Amino acid sequence: MSKVTALIVDDERGIRESVSGILEDEGYEVLTASSGEEALEIIRGEAPDIIFLDVWLPGMDGLKTYLKVKELTDTPVIMISGHANIETAVTAIKMGAYDFIEKPLSLERIVTVAKRAYEAKRLLFENRFLRNSIAKNWNLVGNSEKIKVLNNQIDLASQSNSRVLIMGESGTGKEIIARLLHQRSPRAENSFVEVNCAAIPQELIESELFGHEKGSFTGASERKIGKFEMADKGTLFLDEIGDMTIKTQSKVLRVIETQTFQRVGGNRNIQVDARIISATNKDLLTEVKKGNFREDLYYRLNVICITAPALRERLEDIPELVQYFISIISSETGIKPKEISPEVIRKFQNYEWYGNIRELKNVIERIMIMVPSRIVKLTDLEALGLFKTEKINKEQKYFLYPTLREAKDAFERDYIVKKLEENNWNISKTAEAIGTERSNLHKKMKAFGISEKND
Repeated sequence: MSKVTALIVDDERGIRESVSGILEDEGYEVLTASSGEEALEIIRGEAPDIIFLDVWLPGMDGLKTYLKVKELTDTPVIMISGHANIETAVTAIKMGAYDFIEKPLSLERIVTVAKRAYEAKRLLFENRFLRNSIAKNWNLVGNSEKIKVLNNQIDLASQSNSRVLIMGESGTGKEIIARLLHQRSPRAENSFVEVNCAAIPQELIESELFGHEKGSFTGASERKIGKFEMADKGTLFLDEIGDMTIKTQSKVLRVIETQTFQRVGGNRNIQVDARIISATNKDLLTEVKKGNFREDLYYRLNVICITAPALRERLEDIPELVQYFISIISSETGIKPKEISPEVIRKFQNYEWYGNIRELKNVIERIMIMVPSRIVKLTDLEALGLFKTEKINKEQKYFLYPTLREAKDAFERDYIVKKLEENNWNISKTAEAIGTERSNLHKKMKAFGISEKND
């Protein structure tokens, strides 16, 4: 094994030498200290991977030393105790010590506990690394007013335990919002558990949410822990909640009301403390009127409502999003970053993006892989057959929007762009032509993410 450093803290020279000899034979590098004070000095200068700490020490005793060690490092500590000091060792365990071994020391026990303690530290390090890596990939990219408002809403909502309903079209980043709500919350150190209600067969959704007991149905060969139980003390994200059956909705409602549930085939109530965040691309009030979604569940879930803006509502964020995706894709694939020409960026900002952020990411990935040149031009987009949906009849296009407001916004944006083109992107002439103030036209252009041609 690679060199792992162990610190032995004991006032008995014989103990220090015997434990050191055992661990050195197993390939460990060993440091020793005869007092708590000496141990703390070593820890400040070195970085031991595991610590063996005697309960009974002259001066600062083992328990006080352990508390000081905790302030300096999260290295696992194994307490060494005589029979008369077991109670103190157990107290240390309750306070976070990894384990304890009793005198007279068992050589086999020392080796076993040392290996397990180091493995625990390694797993803790990997877990933190993965958490940090994952956290870096969940970002709200952009500086538009829409994103600033959204970030502020997430900051405020994350500090409570209230349920959150995230609304928005497909591809707008609802999962990112849910993860940020968790990461910025007091529950961040606990689990974030996701359930895609649309992806799980309806006959299995209850088992997925609540778990099941062995033999509760055909194929249930062993007990299964459900998502609610896994999310205890953390966050449960119910994605595509609008696709959940009425029967399952009733059971979810009961869990929300009582904070208890039973596994499928079980008869024991299980208490759970999970914050529920749900998301949907459906208009749930319309689904309520159709009888597809329970009205009482809707109001239970919709304590705080956050809307993920469509990409066409924040087109000014596209340059930053493009650079972000180029960086991500380059780091994941090893493909050298490409430069996107201003004319391509302008093309992106004048496109509707029915697939939102997801569609933009896919387009950038296709460009990164399929465009051989370092600088991406309009001719490259044409060669790849991108943006053919622009050929959709303008009148028909507006019927693709799910709400009247979105259709009106799309028409107003197209109208302004058309008039700007007719007037060679002269703001004053365009404002006069359409009968509005120049300042109002600027506001509209900013709201719709329309870039001036000469920018």
